[in-house]
Amino acid sequence: MFEKDLINSFFNEPYSSKSISERLRKVLNGKVGFYSVGLYPASLAYNCAMQNQGLNILLAPRIGRELFGAFSDDDLSEMDDNIKDKIEFMAISKDDKLKRYNTLEDLIINCELVILSSNSNHIINDVNLAFKLRKELNRENVLIACLVGSFCYDENLNESFVLCEKLNNLAFFSGFHRHGALRNPLDSFTANFCHPDAMNAILGAKLLNKISPNIQVSAGVHNIEGQYIKAAKNISSILAGFGHAFHKKNTGLLPTLLTLLLDQCLDQAAYVSMSRSDRENLYQNQPFPITELGYGVQRIEASLLEDGDFVQVRDHTFSQLTAMVADVRGSMMLPSSGRPTRNFQAGEILAKRMIDYQRCPHGVEEFIQWCERSDLKRGALEGINSLKYWPYIIKKYFIPLNASSMINLLYMCILGSEDIKEDIYDVMTNSRELTNYCQESVKPIHSKNISNSLDNLDSKNAIEFINKSLTSKNCQFKQLEDLDFCEKPFSKDKPTYNKVMDYIENYLLDF
Repeated sequence: MFEKDLINSFFNEPYSSKSISERLRKVLNGKVGFYSVGLYPASLAYNCAMQNQGLNILLAPRIGRELFGAFSDDDLSEMDDNIKDKIEFMAISKDDKLKRYNTLEDLIINCELVILSSNSNHIINDVNLAFKLRKELNRENVLIACLVGSFCYDENLNESFVLCEKLNNLAFFSGFHRHGALRNPLDSFTANFCHPDAMNAILGAKLLNKISPNIQVSAGVHNIEGQYIKAAKNISSILAGFGHAFHKKNTGLLPTLLTLLLDQCLDQAAYVSMSRSDRENLYQNQPFPITELGYGVQRIEASLLEDGDFVQVRDHTFSQLTAMVADVRGSMMLPSSGRPTRNFQAGEILAKRMIDYQRCPHGVEEFIQWCERSDLKRGALEGINSLKYWPYIIKKYFIPLNASSMINLLYMCILGSEDIKEDIYDVMTNSRELTNYCQESVKPIHSKNISNSLDNLDSKNAIEFINKSLTSKNCQFKQLEDLDFCEKPFSKDKPTYNKVMDYIENYLLDF
């Protein structure tokens, strides 16, 4: 699918003091190119044109796409014509007096940083084309980045993955913005630019910081984690939108739901971080410590006790990047003015239709139809695109079910089988059931077994389980889990949230 060990850096090696100084000046005075112009890059361009006299962005729409095609007619009618003319200028190339839109080739020739803003349907082909053109044009010091906010899928391998994990040196750019907010001249925004080399990260961030005084870009080295978080928070934002719309009167539930969505998104990324093939180099082989980029400490890891030793299981270092965490938190908030993110809006639509029809959607296509009827375009629903591949993701990155329980619930609501959807509906729409699900689904298997054994004290195995847990210091959890004391799955006597947890566990573990 990709060439291995692709170099993606502003610099050539070996370095010399003269070549470095010349290169630094060229990079910092360079332009940023956005290829495949969607809502986010076009909105950034609007902000740039609104705030700056010198335009530091070049745009290249995908062939067959309109430059302003991502905007609704209402959005376009509210835009300043002079600013729209400036954006048009950013996208126009003049060849022998012939006006045409820029191409990806034009961006690679004229920019120092090229961001591929295509979604998951096109990003793999665009990445391969960008590296191919860069080599053919002898412009291999142009840095290539992406901002795709969903998981990719390889049909040949039948697996889903985070793109930056396949291409460790691919830069990742992500910034939080509400629908249309970048056209507000008074608002300010934060963003992240991540590259596994600290110097490339800080140069890319400085270059992006110049496009508008309203945008503050932080540098980081966690491109894989950043991209995973964007994909996972796009899914989580759907459930947040659902919660705000369906449970707006349940003031005790919403803080629990939203906090859990945020925490699980970050915990999942911490598991994904452990799969990095370059994880040690990420911290040890840097030109300077990552604390110089704004990280509070060099590394934050979580450990578990296994066989008498502490084993590192999660890497939370990325969580020090304020803008990255703010991106997740902001995408799950209902704004006091304007519209929320498009994924949040999809969640609001899900709530409205589930109220209207008293059921979950029959499948992902029906949910997409609900969104399209509410003027949300299919191409904008990156959270739904990621959700389709969710079982592959938790399997590939060994994400425990108790660290992904909220997205698991949403997956079953939209893509689960019909025989369980009545129970899923009851859990999602009943405040008490959903609160219980939030509390119980985050417990690890051993913790749930302790709880189940306490509810089944008439069982000999349950007593044996509790006894061994308390008295046998050398007894491993795996031995304890072999004791079959629990009720059979899907017992009619079980609370609905418990039946849903059993079903999700059986379905996803067997996927």
